[in-house]
Amino acid sequence: MSTILQKAREYEQKYRVYITPEERPGYHLTPQVGWMNDPNGFSFYGGEYHLFYQYHPYSTEWGPMHWGHAVSTDLLRWKYLPAAIAPDTEIDQVGCFSGSAIELPDGRQLLMYTGVRQGRNEDGTRRDQQTQCLAVGNGLNYVKYTANPVLDDKDLPEGFTTADFRDPKLWREEDGSYACVVGARTEDGSGAILLFTSPDGFQWKYENILDRSYNEYGRMWECPDFFPLDGKQLLITSPQDMSPLGLEFHNGNNTMALIGSYDRNTHRFEREQVQAIDYGLEFYAPQTMLTPDGRRVMIGWLQNWDTCSAQPPNAKWFGQTSTPRELSLKDGRLIQVPVREIEALHGRRVAYQDVTVQEEVSLKGVYGRMVDMTVTLRPADVDGFQQFTIKVAKGSQHYTNITFFPKASVLRVNRAHSGLARDIIHERDCLVRQQNGEIRLRILLDRFSLEIFVNGGEQAMSTAIYTPQTADGISFEADRSVIMSVEKFDIIAE
Repeated sequence: MSTILQKAREYEQKYRVYITPEERPGYHLTPQVGWMNDPNGFSFYGGEYHLFYQYHPYSTEWGPMHWGHAVSTDLLRWKYLPAAIAPDTEIDQVGCFSGSAIELPDGRQLLMYTGVRQGRNEDGTRRDQQTQCLAVGNGLNYVKYTANPVLDDKDLPEGFTTADFRDPKLWREEDGSYACVVGARTEDGSGAILLFTSPDGFQWKYENILDRSYNEYGRMWECPDFFPLDGKQLLITSPQDMSPLGLEFHNGNNTMALIGSYDRNTHRFEREQVQAIDYGLEFYAPQTMLTPDGRRVMIGWLQNWDTCSAQPPNAKWFGQTSTPRELSLKDGRLIQVPVREIEALHGRRVAYQDVTVQEEVSLKGVYGRMVDMTVTLRPADVDGFQQFTIKVAKGSQHYTNITFFPKASVLRVNRAHSGLARDIIHERDCLVRQQNGEIRLRILLDRFSLEIFVNGGEQAMSTAIYTPQTADGISFEADRSVIMSVEKFDIIAE
């Protein structure tokens, strides 16, 4: 073990004890200490779910990237393991960027990641080089491959460079061979996803460009994933510097799903439609895995690069993952719902059926900061209502609004009063579908996050909140009569 990795492990072991369980989310993973961004190596290995993550243990700001590591038996309650890899070789001296994990036939776990080292342009200005590297281990300790990097500039097609070439996601094909997708930037300055194949996971060759932006869907395409789902093929990626399209893609740093078909013989992907993955304020760099029972599950970074300066005072950690989501397709649309394992964490149930709401009301037993709540709305009369608001994480000075505007079919989340001191973006709108004037919202609250799933997962909206934990009220308000049903479960994660 290198001294750099050993130092990181000693540091996290020493300082994580100063963060109490109550200072963390109940069922969302945070770093042991310091900073977290992209989820990495999301996989099932040795009878447990493994989740690695981009990690800077020494600060709550981005720094030289390590890989943090945690395991779980239910995808919701995580146990920390020591840091897995650190920037301790010449090839990854700047950082061990994002990547993935898979089990080899001999029982070892293979990590594939982007190693970043310093480089220079012809004029002497700095341009770091990004290449793809491997490490092999047993689920706890990992050794970097002596022949790293396994993909570098000689493996790239014309017009691409290692200045932007990162985030490999690998998988195993039915014939036992391997493939991976890697994010890259084309000669026109916009994103593309490259496909590579390997007979053994160690020797790789370039196949083709799966898809590219042509400056239509943002610039650099990061953190790709590629998988079949319900008869289609999905390519998901996180574009940077993306302009809004109507109410789609408002975050600048976005996540999107390209839905289409794939010919495995020719390695050709045909895009048929494009969809935003999350419409909230914070969700980025998602990664998926196939569970042992055959579900495609996705987890993301519940944060946005543009809001990273909005940290609570004296923060001991920064960054968290989303609730893992089961994926499916319905009528050509990506559907996301919280993993079913969350039902095992359900505590006390409170339910109300067909309550008439007008003005602001609170319901007995409906409160809390670790909550799984479903709210169904419909107008009470033919004239309908103009807006309906749910306030969560509510106290004397704080709250976060979820507002539905039925005439425009728009759902809005606004966390301007959630306790964040900095002047950042606090509001997002999402176009939703109504069925005979009815809409159904599933709301997951944790101590530091809010996730909304609309109409059984047709849309998702995620945001971080740093409201004091004493603000645990929930209220409902309408400008005209609304018929509402509520089912709320406390979540018991510890």
